[in-house]
Amino acid sequence: MPSPTSRRTVLAAAIAAAAGAGAVSSTAAAAAAVPSSAPHQAPSTAAASVDNHSWSTYTDWRCGSGAGTRAVAGRRAGLVIGHPLGRTDYTDPHTGTTAAWEYATWTSPVHRSSVPATEAIASWNAHTPAGTWIQIELRGNYSDGTESPWYVMGRWAAGDRDIRRTSVDDQSDGKSSIWTDTFSVDDAASGLRLVSYRLRLTLYRTPGTRLTPTVWRLGAMASDIPDRFTVPASVPGLVRELPVPRYSQNVHAGQYPEYDNGGEAWCSPTSSQMIIEYWGRHPSAADLAWVKPGLADPQVCHAARFTYDNQYEGCGNWPFNAAYAATYEDMSAVVTRLGSLKDLETLIRAGIPAITSQSFLKEELTGAGYGTSGHLMTVIGFTADGDVIANDPASPDDEAVRRVYKRHEWETIWLRTKRYNASGGVVSGTGGVCYLYFPAHPSPAQRRALAAVGIS
Repeated sequence: MPSPTSRRTVLAAAIAAAAGAGAVSSTAAAAAAVPSSAPHQAPSTAAASVDNHSWSTYTDWRCGSGAGTRAVAGRRAGLVIGHPLGRTDYTDPHTGTTAAWEYATWTSPVHRSSVPATEAIASWNAHTPAGTWIQIELRGNYSDGTESPWYVMGRWAAGDRDIRRTSVDDQSDGKSSIWTDTFSVDDAASGLRLVSYRLRLTLYRTPGTRLTPTVWRLGAMASDIPDRFTVPASVPGLVRELPVPRYSQNVHAGQYPEYDNGGEAWCSPTSSQMIIEYWGRHPSAADLAWVKPGLADPQVCHAARFTYDNQYEGCGNWPFNAAYAATYEDMSAVVTRLGSLKDLETLIRAGIPAITSQSFLKEELTGAGYGTSGHLMTVIGFTADGDVIANDPASPDDEAVRRVYKRHEWETIWLRTKRYNASGGVVSGTGGVCYLYFPAHPSPAQRRALAAVGIS
């Protein structure tokens, strides 16, 4: 996983070579879904190094410690403001505007991680109508018996009119630090680990109103991924391709530079939009009315705007992308880590594509035609040879987005935690980071696949 100073770099968009970014033909129909010709094999999960936990049921919300919040039942249970505790002022660091907000809080029970962890990443799914927003915090317990402060993991709203969506820099206690969206033990070699944690939600609304955010899901992924430059090759076990729409980030080069310097940096929101639309969700015409007329794929511009992290100054904040996906009707989303391509096969078999984060030199991924210090792709299937079929947004146009990458090359650049850069220096890799977007009420097969990779 990235060192503190490289967090921005690891989440940066691909730097595509103009001559080679579209070298792979996309003549095969992306809509072809080929049944598996291989026997079902049990997935090789990251269970030994990853712990996922979430709160999402009516019972979950009632088990926490609420102060002004109320659990609501129904088809999708959630947490809302019941009565405000009081008012507080918030000065937005990105606009300088100070406003008063009513608020209420909810604190989770302590979760003891099955993995003594070096890192933790929170995820949340919420509805924040205009005039509301939420703050997510984490407090950890260390293996030496001490406790971290409450760390802000995000100040978030689906829109950008009330507050500017933001991570918070410069949070540390000398044992751990927050790097954009990731809690990280400062010195993993010391043996210090995160053994348990609580999450705290603060729900805000315009004073004197009955408005409220609704939080449907809150959780975290704790992990301790061993340092590795290489990973074992997995054995292919699935032939299938999912009909995921294709969008190129490079079609948007130079557009809306206020969001991460323009579309050439939008690998994460472009990937998010592909999977959102695979699940049949779309922004409305009213949602897209702000986009300049005549731009191709305006929904990608929309995704960039509403995943943008104003502190990070980019669209690659992992939980912000997941939270954006969950703003669509009956969608859930999490950030996790997976253990091998067997886990991705398990998901693809059940019809669930995934967004993966990787970094590589040009020569490390045959057919890509570029190198990158951090890039998001959408995995949509596997060929008869076991190679990865990916919708790669670092392509010259939408038609060229479908790529086929060699299985073990792709698995290595995704799962390793250490790599050599072009200068021969050792830098970090993302260690299997993955976004999973899926229906809030998955089918039995989808539920089993998610459970197999640690998501419930």
